[in-house]
Amino acid sequence: MKRFAALFQRLDETTKTSLKTAAMADYFRDAPDDDRLWTVALFSGRRPRRAVNATQLREWAAERAGIDQWLFEESYPIVGDLAETITLILPPPSAQSDLSLSHWINVLRGLHHVPLEERKARILEAWEQLETAERFLFNKLITGGFRIGVSQKLMTRALSMATGRDEAEMQHRLMGDWQPDTTSWHALIEAEDASADLSRPYPFYLAYQLDEGPDALGAPEDWRADWKWDGIRGQLILREGQHFLWSRGEELMTDRFPELARSLDFLPSGTVLDGEVLAFTEGAPLPFNALQKRIGRKTVPKKLLKEAPIILYAYDLLELEGADQRAEPYDTRRARLDELLKDLPPEAPVRLSPQLSFSDWSDLGRIREGARDAQAEGVMLKRGDSPYLAGRKKGDWWKWKLDPLTIDAVLIYAQQGHGRRANLFTDFTFAVRDGNGLTPFTKAYSGLTDEEFRQITDWVRKNTLERYGPVRQVRPEHVFEIAFEGIFESPRHKSGVALRFPRMSRWRRDKPVNEANTLDDLKEMLAAYG
Repeated sequence: MKRFAALFQRLDETTKTSLKTAAMADYFRDAPDDDRLWTVALFSGRRPRRAVNATQLREWAAERAGIDQWLFEESYPIVGDLAETITLILPPPSAQSDLSLSHWINVLRGLHHVPLEERKARILEAWEQLETAERFLFNKLITGGFRIGVSQKLMTRALSMATGRDEAEMQHRLMGDWQPDTTSWHALIEAEDASADLSRPYPFYLAYQLDEGPDALGAPEDWRADWKWDGIRGQLILREGQHFLWSRGEELMTDRFPELARSLDFLPSGTVLDGEVLAFTEGAPLPFNALQKRIGRKTVPKKLLKEAPIILYAYDLLELEGADQRAEPYDTRRARLDELLKDLPPEAPVRLSPQLSFSDWSDLGRIREGARDAQAEGVMLKRGDSPYLAGRKKGDWWKWKLDPLTIDAVLIYAQQGHGRRANLFTDFTFAVRDGNGLTPFTKAYSGLTDEEFRQITDWVRKNTLERYGPVRQVRPEHVFEIAFEGIFESPRHKSGVALRFPRMSRWRRDKPVNEANTLDDLKEMLAAYG
């Protein structure tokens, strides 16, 4: 644990990516295999399941520190982090240990199988053996709040430096449904057959946002365009008679979309497609709201399967007959994809995402304006000679999204944030005018600058009307422009609508409340864009 704490400190005390990468590479060269494996797991978001709730931890920590519970509760929001608060109030340890990271993780995992009093005893015992930095990390693991200020890309680069293996190979090895219980350091990182895992996807290639239009990209004839669909991006993997569907966030979604099992009837084994999962009927995509009803469901009732059937709209070919296609130019991959999918019958759950023909950038701009009618968010631009890379690389792939929809709304409720924003009010509820009253319709928590969050926090503290637990009702005096990507009918909300990706785009200090938008305005937008 001391070695892991030292790594954490090295990472925390620098913002230079080169120093972060070097620190991780040193650790991966020297740490024991079990610790190395768990570090890769933690840094890629695979954390042990939480065994103790926050209330219990606060009570035990206050008791061990010999302070009243109210004092702990007052201190917590000032510090802003539960793990750090506990670390700060605990007395120095009475013993020392040099036990490993994997040992302490196994202690945490073992808590699930013992009575509550035994859980308390084991955590108190751990606190008595760990130094301050180690305690903090242990507490982060207990609370499920462990985060690290490095991207998986940096970690992959460090693994490449430490092992001498190609970075792209490392990225591919870390994809998929692995856990420290189901593999070993050797099998995951070193074994020559690591890529034999049937379900393992390829790292996704991500596009940059094109903010100023495509004129600076050069000759239009060098580029290919298709719709940026408003669905769930996924990789469909067909290998040895099995199929797997992975989201861009490395979540295995196979069971959620059983329609795709039929792809085995129409496509050869050794095929991997990159595309968009869409609710689709009568030859056209449905709004995202139809697909959203199926997100999060591990079993889908027959009624929903009928109301929102899905397909994969494929737009890239990553593997064909078991051979990796990613190094081929985009035009070559697309031609092979066209050939693979051209004769599929209508009942096949995979379709070919159409390309958009355009003569020049102005022509493409006119096509882009019709994206919402096509249930798309904009257009994608891909250079015809581009390989399929890993991660977000600037130059060859761009997303040219439509400008968001906006509405001016009134702030009516505020709640404090978490972590570094625990001292600020950052989570807000907004309303539109409805006759002489206000009707809430959305929440938003991003889009303002740090200075604006500080200003609104000061105002909230001076203008609170009522408190409902952590939520404060405030005077309806401030108008904000809310930007969003889509609007849908929603019987669960009082307003009757729900927004997709709402955020605060502007604080309208120039606009009084009586000039904010109305519920009728919102319903007109629903009729036009829903």
